[in-house]
Amino acid sequence: MTTPRETAVEHGGHGYSKDKEAHLKRLRRIEGQVRGLHRMVDEDAYCIDVLTQVSASTKALQSFALQLLEEHLRHCVARAAIEGGPEADAKVAEATAAIARLLRT
Repeated sequence: MTTPRETAVEHGGHGYSKDKEAHLKRLRRIEGQVRGLHRMVDEDAYCIDVLTQVSASTKALQSFALQLLEEHLRHCVARAAIEGGPEADAKVAEATAAIARLLRT
């Protein structure tokens, strides 16, 4: 039985592969936001200002996660559904577990 990673490689990469550069750019912006948090704490910024930045960083990560989830559903889950069989069931279960993790945050 092949793993999801092996299946993705066989079928031309992961769902996010076509937008990889845009995703990396977005992650660099989020990384900058987190570095800004570090700097704010280091410089003893006002608590509410730090919390506001935490909220913005959290929203940015959540938005990124939702984009990845959508791409996973459109690419990996859809492909598995077309092929059918146990791989389709595994992909749906995998996506459901990922959604559950996102809802817990």
